[in-house]
Formats: sequence, C-alpha cells, structure tokens
Amino acid sequence: MIFGEYPQRIWLYIAIAGLVAIILVASIFVAETMPPSTIVMATGAEGGANFEFGRRYREILAKSGVNVQLLPTAGSLDNLARLRDPKSGVSVGFLQGGTVTKQDSVGLESLGTVFYEPLWLFYRGESGAGMQALRGRRISIGPEGSGARALALEIIKKTKIDTIVGEFLALPLEVASEKLIAGDIDAAFMVANWDSPVVQRLVGANGIELASFVRADAYVALFPFLNKLVLPAGVVDLLTNRPPVDITLLAPKASLVVRADLHPALQHLLLEAAVQIHSLPGIFHNAGQFPAAESIDIPLSEEAQRFYKSGRPFFQEHLPFWIATLVERMIVVFVPLLALLYPMFKIVPRLYDWLLRKVIVRLHDEMKSIETEIKAQGHGQNINQMSAKLDRLEQRANRLWLPAAFSLYALRSRVADIRNRLTASPDENSH
Repeated sequence: MIFGEYPQRIWLYIAIAGLVAIILVASIFVAETMPPSTIVMATGAEGGANFEFGRRYREILAKSGVNVQLLPTAGSLDNLARLRDPKSGVSVGFLQGGTVTKQDSVGLESLGTVFYEPLWLFYRGESGAGMQALRGRRISIGPEGSGARALALEIIKKTKIDTIVGEFLALPLEVASEKLIAGDIDAAFMVANWDSPVVQRLVGANGIELASFVRADAYVALFPFLNKLVLPAGVVDLLTNRPPVDITLLAPKASLVVRADLHPALQHLLLEAAVQIHSLPGIFHNAGQFPAAESIDIPLSEEAQRFYKSGRPFFQEHLPFWIATLVERMIVVFVPLLALLYPMFKIVPRLYDWLLRKVIVRLHDEMKSIETEIKAQGHGQNINQMSAKLDRLEQRANRLWLPAAFSLYALRSRVADIRNRLTASPDENSH
C-alpha cells in the first residue's frame, strides 16, 4: 500500500510539484500581462498640429522601447470612432472637447486635457465685419469626421447664419487654407493650434481677416466645454500692429484619450510624455497649465488620477521602463500569492506530522493484532506465517522516512520480542 508506506514522500513531492506549478503559472501570467511594445495613435490630418504632437509622442516613447504608430485621420470625430472600434487597433488619440456624448464615452478613459484648440474664422473682406461678412459667401466648415465641422455647425445653428450663407464646403484644413488665399472660397472655420502652419500662414496673409467672437461669454454659457481666449493686438506683427485689435476666440480643450483596456504602464508613459510636450508656456496658456486633471466628456482613468496626485510610480522613476514594469507586475502577482501560500506553509508541516503519526499508529495496531493472533493460536500457531507477517511489518517500518522527532524504536523492540518468543516455541516445526 503505497500511501500507507510512503506518505511523507508523496506529500513532499506533491508540495514541491504544486509550488513549481504555482510559480510557473504566475510567471506565465506576468509575461502575458506585460504591456505591448507597439501602440497606435489617432492624431488628425497629416501636417496639422495634432499630427505633429503625435510625432513628439512617438519620439519620446521610442526612448523607452515603445513604438507609436501614427494614424492620420479626418479629425476628432474620426478619432472617436476609431477609439471605440476594438478592431481598429487604435488605443490612444486626441479628442476635442464637446464632441463626445456620455454613450460614446463607454470603454474610453481620459488622461487629462493637453492643449487648447481655438476655433478660427478666417474670411476675405474688411476688418471687423464679423459674421455679417459671411452673407452669401462660400464657407469651408471642415471635412466629415472633423471636430471643426461639428463645432462650426453648433455655432452656425445657434447664430442662424445658415440662412445667410451661400454654400458650406467640406474642405480639409490645408485645402481650405489654399483656396481661401487664392480667393476660391470666402471664409473658413477651422479648429487648430496656434502653432499650426495653416494658422500661421493665414494670420499673416494679405487680404485675410480673422473674426472676433464679440459675444464669447454667451457662447461659453451656452456651450460649457468652450473657453474664451484672447489673441492680443500686434502679436502677429508688432511693426504693423497685426491684428490691429484684440481678437476674442472660442476654444475647446483637447483631451488625450485611451481605451480603458490600455495597459496602466503605457498610460503612465503617455502621461510622462504629455508633461514633456505640453507643460511649456504658450500664447494662450501658462507654463505647467497642461496636462491637466480635467475630465470634460470622458472620465479620468485611475492611473491618470494617481499620476496627477503622486507623480510617476516609484520603480518607473528609478528604473528603465520595461524593467520597472516587470518589477511592478511581479509585485502585483507574487506578493498576494505569498500572502496566500504562507498559511499553507504553516499547515502542511502539521498535516505531515498528522499523517506520519497515523501511519505509525497503524503499524502499532497491526503489531498488536499479530501479537493477539499469536496468543490466540497458542501452541497450534504457524510460526512461519507469523514470522512472515512480522517481516512485512518490519520492512514497512524500515521504509519510512522519519524526522528526528519520531522514532520506531519501541515498535522494533516489540517486534524483536515477539520474534524471540516465536523462536522459543516448542511447536516451531509443526505444520
């Protein structure tokens, strides 16, 4: 009976095999939960400010061994559609404030706001003409899928200028800029960063004026995701005082948005890159104003909340990204595992002792049974049969692995005594 003869061996092997299996499974889990080495970022039109920001994210994350693939898109609404589609492969992108509904935000998380995206209305005509300059004109409001188009349509709807505009065109940023300068269209709504090449070209172009939203406070009250900004007079050209007066602009904030299943370590890496890219002062914001722990349309991720509250995780602060991530994953997996296994290490020795005592008691009971049988047979006993039983009993006892706390001395002495009495029996040759 193997279990009876070798309980301590069996349990030792089981314990070792179980421990190895647990460590192996935990190691596989750690390996499988490491972050991917490549992520896809939806930016915006190629050549636009958002695409250029994407380039900078790619450069920074490449230093940590993470490849960022940039995906040019039509704009914010296109980015949103791709982020919501798990088959698109997109896991991070820029979203313009005010373009996401509560229903659209399911499965997405924000890493905070990262910059202003002013709404510009450039037109051909006299300075200060404002919205009236659009009467009967051909106006570009941006392509389908762009945040500029969505915001322009909201403004147009509220101001009812659609009744006086001649034609709305769905032109990309670069095309609208070229056609406006060439005189092929009369005006263009566009959402773009101040540093955008298109904006810089238009603010300095002859014959092109920039509209000021004189009722900006009303727009902000009606659309809480908007912010009021001021482009100071002369900021474009101090010598010619261009623009000649302060220009009031409306601007949503852009958020850096990720899929909720993006690995926490990559979220921290993106946040660190956002600090490097967006924390510098700009014409519309102060140093350190961005990135900001703001959730306009989409809730902040837990990792972003921790980042804004406590900064970078300890290991990522002191170790290379991949090593830090590995150490963090091992702590997450193995510390709870050790806490779970510790009580088992205390229980197993006690269980081992209990099993060993049970086996020893069984041997003593069997010896007593043999002794009782010998006494019951008296002079008619079969000495060879009894000796064989004693031999088997002694062999099982000898095969036991016993720690120092256990001893079979009493058992062996009793077996020897019984054997001597059998040998001394006058009927040893009977049967």
